[in-house]
Amino acid sequence: MPHLLHIDSSIQGERSVSRRLTARARQAWQAAHPGGTVTYRDLGAEPLPHLTPASAGAGLTPAEARTPEQAAAYALSEEIINEVKAADAVVLGLPVYNFGAPSSVKTWVDHLIVPGLSVDGATQQGLLGGRELLVVISRGGGYGPGTPREGWDHAEQWLPHGLALTGLEPDYVIAELTLAHVNPAMSELIPLADASMKAAEEAIDNRWKAGVPA
Repeated sequence: MPHLLHIDSSIQGERSVSRRLTARARQAWQAAHPGGTVTYRDLGAEPLPHLTPASAGAGLTPAEARTPEQAAAYALSEEIINEVKAADAVVLGLPVYNFGAPSSVKTWVDHLIVPGLSVDGATQQGLLGGRELLVVISRGGGYGPGTPREGWDHAEQWLPHGLALTGLEPDYVIAELTLAHVNPAMSELIPLADASMKAAEEAIDNRWKAGVPA
């Protein structure tokens, strides 16, 4: 039975664009996979603990030698990794905050990298590849080619590198200029914002239709 892992990270609640788009992606995936199952994780509402000097080495410490803190950290990382392993597809909402990824997503990635669980300790090959990872990015401004802040979106740039050891390869759907409707200074950009949103919604709606590669 096909299985989806749906992850949100926005702290904006009902105002969140990324949450609305990941919910749309979930609905599109379920429509294409009747009977499929879904696991949901909300990193915005329930962020994972950041790594500490003690917990960071848990994966490199033999089980019998781990401190209680290391044992708890290892168990949590194993839970996070197993959620990915159980999924055929992952949908991750990635809002851009201060030109980068939310710290909750960085922490999720940190928990995903554990020798023996997500990375082969001998070959350094990722063990989480072979599954779809759709990342839905929402960004309030515009960072495309030719814009004044071209290249300032460090969330999109960072994620493939952050996940590289695991074998996961993100594919993006991006909605930008999402602040145009609420920021008077950006009002002239509303048509571009609407076009970007429409393109993102269409990409999501067509993602799992017959004949479209997963």
